[in-house]
Amino acid sequence: MAYFFLRLLPPRPTFPHDGTGEEMAAMKRHVEYWHRHALAGSAVVVGPVFEGAGAFGMAVVEVEDQAAAQTLADGDPIIASGFGFRFDILPMPSIILRPPAV
Repeated sequence: MAYFFLRLLPPRPTFPHDGTGEEMAAMKRHVEYWHRHALAGSAVVVGPVFEGAGAFGMAVVEVEDQAAAQTLADGDPIIASGFGFRFDILPMPSIILRPPAV
């Protein structure tokens, strides 16, 4: 298994603060998609990162290879929405994980 950092880039620097109703509905489907992958174990951590007047999304995934990471990214409903979101997929050659909380 391998780890990858996925950075979701929004269609404009001020998103999500100026998100339209349609964009926010698509974001809800995006959140549900990644929640399912977190429960299944392929998504280690997922969430928004606020930067300046906007934000970007991030996920660390544990999958077989870069093609599997690309498949996860391509399957995200926010990509299919046509609103202009895109992923950068970056390999993580090693990671340090804290022990599970008890």
